[in-house]
Parts: sequence; structure tokens; C-alpha cells
Amino acid sequence: MKKHHPSHLISNGAGNTVQLATLPAESSIASAFKDADLVDSFSITPHNDVPYDIDLIARIIFDRPVWWVRGLLAIRDNIVARFGLKTTDELRCKARAEGNKSIDFFPVLARNANELVLGENDRHLDFKISILLRMPVNRSDFEVLVTTVVHCHNNLGRLYLALIKPFHVLVVRSSLKRVGRKT
Repeated sequence: MKKHHPSHLISNGAGNTVQLATLPAESSIASAFKDADLVDSFSITPHNDVPYDIDLIARIIFDRPVWWVRGLLAIRDNIVARFGLKTTDELRCKARAEGNKSIDFFPVLARNANELVLGENDRHLDFKISILLRMPVNRSDFEVLVTTVVHCHNNLGRLYLALIKPFHVLVVRSSLKRVGRKT
């Protein structure tokens, strides 16, 4: 009989798992946790050949998503364009036109050696994604935490969030487990 992982864990084949994490108080977006319509955090210990490099880790997580994530994004773009929300291509073009750095279609809002904050503010909702590198006490390896915060401004934002929330969790977990694999 096939053994299933608990719903809060995903194995990455390297012995590491993606785990639901406690919200990181040290994150620069911690002040946005209060009254959020969505806030969650997932963590993984990277494969031992992944260096402590926030930009590289962000690219491992977000660049070249797997086929089913690309399919979900295409469906999302087709639907949201009808409601005046920005498509992934529009977000990419906006970042380039404004001369802003981005990781895939996510604009970079802030960065330091340990954390990269991505996000977008819109009339329907604001979202932030923190990629935080944490060096635990008494361990030589580090962990990567991906925290998402969403604040909705109106019913359209709340409807959008309700529709994407189940997929959000799957996408974040799938993307984060790539850090646990050998590069």
C-alpha cells in the first residue's frame, strides 16, 4: 500500500520536505500580517549544493515553472483580463517599462542579503511575497521560507483570492520544493 505524506508536508526526493511554517517575525513584511485576507508561510531546507544566495534561490523558485503551473497561469490570465486585473505579461511589461527589477512577473519591492520581497499593489488587492533565508541556531544548514500576504480592497479582490487560494498553496509548495533538489 502506498504511503501518503501528511497534507502539510511534501517530499522533494532529497529527504527534505516543504512544511507549513510559523510566520517569520523577522521578515520585513511582518507588519502586514495583521488583518490580512491571506497570510501563510512554507519552509524547506535547501539541498546542500544550493548556496546561501537570495537571488539565486528566488530564481530557482520562480523561474521556469513546471508545466501545470504555466497552464494555471494561462487560465488565470485569460480570466482576469476580462475583469480588469493585470495579466502576468502586463506585470512583466510594467516592471520593465518602469525600470524595476523583477523575478519572472513579480516586481521586486525590497531586498537584502537574507530576504527578497516581491509584490504588487492593485485597486483590487495588494500582495507581497517574502523569500527569507534563515540560519537556525546550532545547525550548519539554512532554511528558506516563502511567506505570502494578501490584503483585498473590494469584492472583486476577495472573489479572486477565493478562486486562486487552493491553487496558491499547491503552486507555492511545488515551487519551493525545487530548492530542495540538487541544482
